[in-house]
Amino acid sequence: MSYEPRLKTKYTKEIVPALIKQMGYKSIMQVPKLEKIAINQGLGDAIADKKLLDIGLQEMSIIAGQKAVSTKSKKDISNFKLRKGMPIGARVTLRKERMYEFLDRLVAVAIPRIRDFRGINDKGFDGKGNYSFGISEQIIFPEINIDEINKISGLNITFVTTAKTDKEALALLKEFGLPFKNQKK
Repeated sequence: MSYEPRLKTKYTKEIVPALIKQMGYKSIMQVPKLEKIAINQGLGDAIADKKLLDIGLQEMSIIAGQKAVSTKSKKDISNFKLRKGMPIGARVTLRKERMYEFLDRLVAVAIPRIRDFRGINDKGFDGKGNYSFGISEQIIFPEINIDEINKISGLNITFVTTAKTDKEALALLKEFGLPFKNQKK
C-alpha cells in the first residue's frame, strides 16, 4: 500500500462531491483542483550580508520540505546598491504530495499559531482563480527553531488552482480548510 496525503484523500472523497453539489457541476472534470503552491521570500538585506541568504534558503527548505532556490535581481537599482543578477530572495514550488503535506501543516499547525489571528483576508484573488497571501513571521512554522533565528522575515504563499473564477477558487480553498475572515459556512 502506498502512502497518500490526508488532504489528497479528503479532496477526492469529500471536497469533489461537495463542490459538485455547491456549484452545480455536471462532471467531476469541471471541479477545480489545486495545481501548485508557490512560496516566495524577499531577502533584500542579503545585499549587505550574504549569510542572510543562506539562512533564508535553509529555513525555506525546512518549511517546504523541498530544496529552495535563490531568486536573482532583474535590473540595477543604484539607490538600493543593487546590481543585476544579485541574489535577493528564495522560492519553492510545491506540487502533488508535497503540496498537500504543506497545505495540511499550514492549515492545521502554522496558521493557528499566528498572534491575534482573525482569519486570512479574502481579497488576495487575482481574477483567474489563484490566491496569494503573506505571512509576516516565519516562526509560526513548528519546523523553525525560534532560538536559532537571528532575523524575523515574512513570506508570500500563492495557491494556483484550475478554477476559472475567484468564487470557485474561494469555495475550493474553504473546503481545504483555509480560515477566511468574514465568511459564512
